[in-house]
Amino acid sequence: MPILLAGAVALVLIGPPDSTRVTVSSPAPHPSGPVVFAPVAYMPPVAPIAVDSLVVEKGLRQLSLFFRGELVRAYSIALGLTPTGDKERIGDNRTPEGLFHIDARNPQSRFHLPLHISYPDDIHRARAAALGVEPGGDIMLHGLPRGQEDAGSDHRKFDWTNGCIALTNEEIEEIWRAVPDGTPIQIKP
Repeated sequence: MPILLAGAVALVLIGPPDSTRVTVSSPAPHPSGPVVFAPVAYMPPVAPIAVDSLVVEKGLRQLSLFFRGELVRAYSIALGLTPTGDKERIGDNRTPEGLFHIDARNPQSRFHLPLHISYPDDIHRARAAALGVEPGGDIMLHGLPRGQEDAGSDHRKFDWTNGCIALTNEEIEEIWRAVPDGTPIQIKP
């Protein structure tokens, strides 16, 4: 695709590193001297991934994606403000532990592309009832809140959610595309 740059037409052909070429034709010299074009680095496209299960290891602050038992990707994550222990009640800022599944998604959320986790399950409801409290809900895998996207990977320097599992916006975009509703997610201590 031709790109017009300061009176020159450049045609950039991108291929494997040994075939990267830049062809330049100029109808007139550039007023400030010769134009120098840096080589174009080859960037392979991000391959789509298939995922059939997720595992969160809270102690390692890691989310792993698997397909047929093989690790596909692993991401560093941030957790709830009180990361140790299983979620017991609304407002305890803990990330729940157990076997759940991805049961919904909300592209209109104030957090980037959240995937809802099926918490509370029957076990957590029964435990909360025995304690006389509400179990809470709205536990998600999500990106950063609108207006705070610039935090990028720095958000992982501390646990900051109310019990959710947070990633960068780029990471949740990849996960959003790869993880179908119904995918099991195991959250371990």
